[in-house]
Amino acid sequence: MAVVSEPQAEHDVPLEEPGPGQDPAPGHEPEASATVWPDAAAIPRYVDKYFTRTKDCVARFGDKQVTYAVFMRRPVTCAPKLAVEWIRNVARERGIDISVELNFKEGAWVGAGEPILTISGSFYHLVDLETQYLQKLGAACVAAYNAYMMCVELPKAGFLAMDARHCAGVQMAELMAYGASVGSNKAKAKVGAVGFIGNASDETAHYFGQTAGLGTMPHALIGYAGSTLRAAEMFHETYPDQNLTVLVDYFGQEITDSLAVARRFPELAAEGKLAFRLDTHGGRYVEELDIGESYAALERNAPQAVRGYRTETELRYLIGTGVSAAAVWHLRECLDEAGFPNAKIVGSSGFNPEKCRVMALAEAPLDVIGTGSYLPEKWSETYATSDIIDYDGEPRVKVGREFLLRQTPE
Repeated sequence: MAVVSEPQAEHDVPLEEPGPGQDPAPGHEPEASATVWPDAAAIPRYVDKYFTRTKDCVARFGDKQVTYAVFMRRPVTCAPKLAVEWIRNVARERGIDISVELNFKEGAWVGAGEPILTISGSFYHLVDLETQYLQKLGAACVAAYNAYMMCVELPKAGFLAMDARHCAGVQMAELMAYGASVGSNKAKAKVGAVGFIGNASDETAHYFGQTAGLGTMPHALIGYAGSTLRAAEMFHETYPDQNLTVLVDYFGQEITDSLAVARRFPELAAEGKLAFRLDTHGGRYVEELDIGESYAALERNAPQAVRGYRTETELRYLIGTGVSAAAVWHLRECLDEAGFPNAKIVGSSGFNPEKCRVMALAEAPLDVIGTGSYLPEKWSETYATSDIIDYDGEPRVKVGREFLLRQTPE
């Protein structure tokens, strides 16, 4: 069976033991969960072919005990749980012993080329596992890193993971949710950030301490209703006990529609149960703004944001089109002046660490950030690599990867 050795480190989050129901029941259809799929019987259909052919060679010429070092080519935040639990499941199904040594705790920073974990056991039984555990490790570690960076840059705002629709299937969605939760937990521990408060789908909500996904309406509901106000009424009539977050950019009337909805639901606004989501695309300014009015909004509320030198990208986030810091301040001013100081503001559209940092610089009054495509933004950076570094006790690795031998603890 798989035995996992974990390092001890202050402020890091320990791996959880597999919970009930994670073992696939005999005769059942494979589950979509990244933790259990593919099961041992299905591995040959999904593994790189050269691994199965190597396995046949080892079966013919004799097995060896080997150790793999698993690493990434860029700095990441350690998020190994789904990969490790999958190895555990396979070891249990095959009735074999696999030793997994974690060199970093969950949530720890890992440098490029540093082995995140080592895996030891029978070459025959390990060689066909590489495809899957690399799939389950690299993406989660990069998502954790990206989530952490956003939370740290804007620690006073909550984050909502809205990436599911950008994922290539339900298993990727689980990897992203798990990774985001690891990065969020690290930011909470390190800097007291609010972090991620939830995500968009029920299946992975548990990673954020929720029993269900969060969210109210897409643009499609507003188009269906014919007006932003009517869409808000429809939602509230259908879910009278739910908090109400209303998209306000559909008709290009972010201010007009926000105030109309707030006046329709003053009790929700007063109780802090009404929020307005700015998702304005970069092709136009939020209602009532242009470049001059955007500068004026920041001068009134955060003059320090525009007094110093700013790059072109920073200026775009501050006073440009779309969801800028000026746009957020403008909506806040309008809501406050109309008597709705407790109504909340949600920002989405293009949020990454740099945009979060600029929003913090401008002290933009954002309560929640919805982030979608950034968690898996650059897929080529999610590739993990696994090299054998020991054959029957003899250290050996391909030329150019000697650093794995030097960095692997004895």
